[in-house]
Amino acid sequence: MVINNKDRILIIAAHPDDEILGCGGLLSKYANQVETSIVFIAEGDSCRFDTPELTPLVLEKINHREDCAREALGLFNITDIEFNNLPCGRLDSVDIIDINKIIEKKILSFKPTIILSHYSQDTNNDHRIVSRSVHMSTRPVIGFDMNVLSFEILSSTEWNLQNPFKPSFFVELSEDDLTKKIDAIKIYDGEIREFPHSRSSEGVKCLSQYRGMQIGVNYAEAFYVNRIKIQ
Repeated sequence: MVINNKDRILIIAAHPDDEILGCGGLLSKYANQVETSIVFIAEGDSCRFDTPELTPLVLEKINHREDCAREALGLFNITDIEFNNLPCGRLDSVDIIDINKIIEKKILSFKPTIILSHYSQDTNNDHRIVSRSVHMSTRPVIGFDMNVLSFEILSSTEWNLQNPFKPSFFVELSEDDLTKKIDAIKIYDGEIREFPHSRSSEGVKCLSQYRGMQIGVNYAEAFYVNRIKIQ
């Protein structure tokens, strides 16, 4: 599979920041070349509070994360962004058909050729639910016949040691792509941790170098292929 300017990429992320961690390098590489849309299923903050109540403080945090997402994606000139704000960390309380309908509606309107989303075995349950919903929503029927790949999210994907991520598709990155990915994730203040936490600037770089070594280049992002159709 070769990504070109005829493609339309739809990224379905559980929370704002997953899109950068999962494929920020790809977004940099194809900025201004491929039409790209982002759908966020859940907000990313209410799970950090003791109750699910949407207090003014929680809503302030959610709105701030949305602002961070717009700013981070603005580095790649992406403005087609949809926030659904389902409850963070509690997607198991939502009927999956309701998540499916969000995804299916976007597929019908955007008509993607490539969908990127979560790996089914992540340690984060919201990631797993979104992955399952993507699989259900992209069954190869008329209008839903596209390439489907999963990305990896540091501090979730690599922590599942029983079902490790086994990539089969790689995108080579330049040093500039990697720098822009790290710059973008830093916009989500509070999400970058200190090394040796995997979700650190050093961790992002180390993973990119490791994936690059697997294909003989300096830097890369890796993806698990759910389905690729060769034409």
